[in-house]
Amino acid sequence: MISQPPATSTRRDTAVALLRRHLRLLAVVLFLVVLAAWFELSGLTEHFDLAFMRQTILRHEAGGLVLFVLLFSLGNLVQIPGLLFLAAAVLTLGKIGGGIVTYVAAVVSCGVTFVVIRFLGGDALRQLRNRVAKRILKELDRHPIGSVALLRLLLQTAPPVNYALALSGLKFRHYMLGTLIGLPLPLAVYCLFFEFLAERLHVG
Repeated sequence: MISQPPATSTRRDTAVALLRRHLRLLAVVLFLVVLAAWFELSGLTEHFDLAFMRQTILRHEAGGLVLFVLLFSLGNLVQIPGLLFLAAAVLTLGKIGGGIVTYVAAVVSCGVTFVVIRFLGGDALRQLRNRVAKRILKELDRHPIGSVALLRLLLQTAPPVNYALALSGLKFRHYMLGTLIGLPLPLAVYCLFFEFLAERLHVG
């Protein structure tokens, strides 16, 4: 039996370890690409506009709101801005009703994204041997709820934030608590802005 040279064996082991380390991350990327392609080819992209969202809410009292939450969750996965949903809700239900509905939908959406991405990717970001990433994750571990709340305050439901947090190894309860704490203030500000805009443009 001929043994492999040590250098060749080492390179092969390194390549295998690297592949394993990035396999789950690749699974997440592939899932998002396939989902985005399906979303585009199915024609759903054309329906995700302000008018469609308002009709969805108005069509049925309870069913419309449930569908609104589901569409928000889907939209968050395919990177449709959450402000579109908020604007539709505020213009349809007013700043208070629209704000409450969007808050619930946003929280559910963030939770769904976390569960899906964590299932596919696990804690893939912790497997990366990157000094900057490790420093960020260390800070996240030190202040998990506060870090998530700050990210929600600044970036709300931005899909890349959701993906990164899901892949960071962060506990689900910390993720949701930070989301619950961080979203109300920016949503309230946007509600006031959209109401002001609607009054100026006579929309409603």
